[in-house]
Amino acid sequence: MAEQKSGPVDAAGIPAPDEARGSAAPSVPLPGTAPLSPRLLAGEIACVLALSLGAAAVSATISFVGSLTAPAALSQQTASLVGSQAAADRPWLDLSRQLYSLAFSMAPVALVVYLLHRTRESARPIGFDLRRPGFDLAAGAGLAALIGLGGLAVYLVSWRLGLTVTVEPSALNGHWWQTPVLVLQAVKNGVLEEVIVVGYLMLRLGQLGWSPLRAALAGSVLRAFYHLYQGLGMFLGNLVMGLVFCWVFRRWGRVMPLVVAHSLIDIVAFIGSVYLIGNVSWLPGG
Repeated sequence: MAEQKSGPVDAAGIPAPDEARGSAAPSVPLPGTAPLSPRLLAGEIACVLALSLGAAAVSATISFVGSLTAPAALSQQTASLVGSQAAADRPWLDLSRQLYSLAFSMAPVALVVYLLHRTRESARPIGFDLRRPGFDLAAGAGLAALIGLGGLAVYLVSWRLGLTVTVEPSALNGHWWQTPVLVLQAVKNGVLEEVIVVGYLMLRLGQLGWSPLRAALAGSVLRAFYHLYQGLGMFLGNLVMGLVFCWVFRRWGRVMPLVVAHSLIDIVAFIGSVYLIGNVSWLPGG
């Protein structure tokens, strides 16, 4: 009988796996090469929102209930959009915490971009890129002027009707770094909200078979709810803003003009409040 050749064995005399004998390992398909099932898509959406603006909507609702049940009227209560995170005599600690908060609040956006790349889509289908900077800046500036003026009118009217709290955009104690931090906060808001609530959500809900109108309504209602802590007036104002932004996204196919518009609106609101509140009679909070 011919002698049989044995393969490598380990110290216990047990034959080694095929990989150790030089045979090729079975190929493993790369993750994300196949379309996600509706169940996985729904789970992905739920996870993204739970880590970002869905959680913010729940928090805002709780805050609004607290405001409604407080002894003071809504217009006599204050909501600070960018608050101090340390005592006034510790500006460097406050700045460190502000920058930390800014950096890690962008994690959901990074997650969304990763998930889109994982399914071989990238961020280009939602227009979150720098391919058309001129168009994005011009269109965003025009949209900011339209929405910003309308939003200011809604705020002033609803505040006088007692439907909105007094919004204090900045409470950073006038530190030297106040302006750059407010600008960064505004840009963060623009990127976080428009990428997730418009670009990502419209794309994923469309992949689930939702109509554009249904997806736009869902995203706009979500936007309204995470602004509910400001009162009913701003709830309705942000609902309308969301519908307009979703319509613009469907028309242009790009989320970057919305990011620019939202960032500009918040920059004007944040910086303007620093110099105007207390110096003009028509703006609440003075």
